[in-house]
Amino acid sequence: MKSCKIHDLQKKMRILKNPTKANVLAGFFKTGKGQYGEGDKFLGLTAVQIRRLAKEYWEIPQNDILQILESKFHEERLAALLVMVFQFEKGNEKTRKNIFNLYLKNTNRINSWDLVDLTAHRIVGAYLSDKSKDILCKLVESQSLWERRIAILATFYDIKLGRSGTTLLLAEKLLKDKEDLMHKAVGWMLREVGKRCSQKEEEVFLQKNWHKMSRTTLRYAIERFDEKKRLQYLKRKL
Repeated sequence: MKSCKIHDLQKKMRILKNPTKANVLAGFFKTGKGQYGEGDKFLGLTAVQIRRLAKEYWEIPQNDILQILESKFHEERLAALLVMVFQFEKGNEKTRKNIFNLYLKNTNRINSWDLVDLTAHRIVGAYLSDKSKDILCKLVESQSLWERRIAILATFYDIKLGRSGTTLLLAEKLLKDKEDLMHKAVGWMLREVGKRCSQKEEEVFLQKNWHKMSRTTLRYAIERFDEKKRLQYLKRKL
C-alpha cells in the first residue's frame, strides 16, 4: 500500500510529465529491443525538476524509497536515488551505513548510466572513502554492466580528494570490458585523475596500458591533452 508521501510525490511528477520530451528521452537512453535501456519508461521530466522534488521529499522513509525505486518510470527511480543521496549526506554514521547497504542491495534498479553517475560517488564512494575498497573489486568483476559502472564511478569521490589509487586499480581491471558504456566511464575517470590528481599519474598509466585500451577509452582519457600529445597517443607513436 502506498503512503501519502509516495502518492503526493508521484502525483506531482505526473503533473509535470511531458510526453514529447518522454519520447526524446526514450531514444536518448536507448530503450529499444536489445539496447541497454530496453523497456525503460519515461515521464519527460527534467533533471532540475526531479532534483527539486527529491529535495522536497528527502525525509521519505526507507520502505517508501524502495517502493519508488521499483517504479517502471526512470524519473521516479532517479528521484528515489536522489532522496537516498540527501539522506546519506544529512545522516549520521548509522544512517549512512543503512543507505549504503540499501543502495548495493538494489543495484538491479540502478539500471541506467545517469542513475549511476549522479549517485554512486555520493553514496558508495563517500561511504568507502575511509574504508576497505574490497567491495569495489568485487563489483568490477560483476556480470552486471551497472554494477561495474557503479564500481568505477564510486572512485570519483576519492579523485575529488586527490586520491587516484583505487581508480587506477579498477581501470586496469576494466580495460578488456566489452561494453561501450564502460569504455566511456573508464576514460572519463582517467581524465578526471589527470585533471584533479596528477596528469603525470594519468600519463604513467596510459603509457603502461594504452595498447590494451579501446579507442573510446583513450579518446576520453586524453581529451584535455594538447593536440600534439593527443595525436601521439591516437597514432600510438609514444
